[in-house]
Amino acid sequence: QVQLVESGGGLVQAGGSLRLSCAASGSIFSINAMAWYRQAPGKQRELVATITRSGSTNYADSVKGRFTISRDNVKNTISLQMNSLKPEDTAVYYCYTRSLRTWDEYWGQGTQVTVSS
Repeated sequence: QVQLVESGGGLVQAGGSLRLSCAASGSIFSINAMAWYRQAPGKQRELVATITRSGSTNYADSVKGRFTISRDNVKNTISLQMNSLKPEDTAVYYCYTRSLRTWDEYWGQGTQVTVSS
């Protein structure tokens, strides 16, 4: 079992910045890649960014150049630095990972990000 707890959401004006964090606990040895997803009202959940244990990253085209995902393997945390925020970034952001041993998927509880215009 892996537990994921997000923090750092909030309300910000367009052009502003927020930093999200996700703390993982439990069977940490069984996971490699971790990711951030988001879901806006009335839309499907979408992948925002991924990071492997070795630090390789990938981003959705919509956030490239504005968002940065990072990872601390000692503290078992990942972060998402979000700059130049746009109203269309408004969504609930979720931390995600999958066990390489059982293939079970794990989601955090989500944190709301609201960007006002």
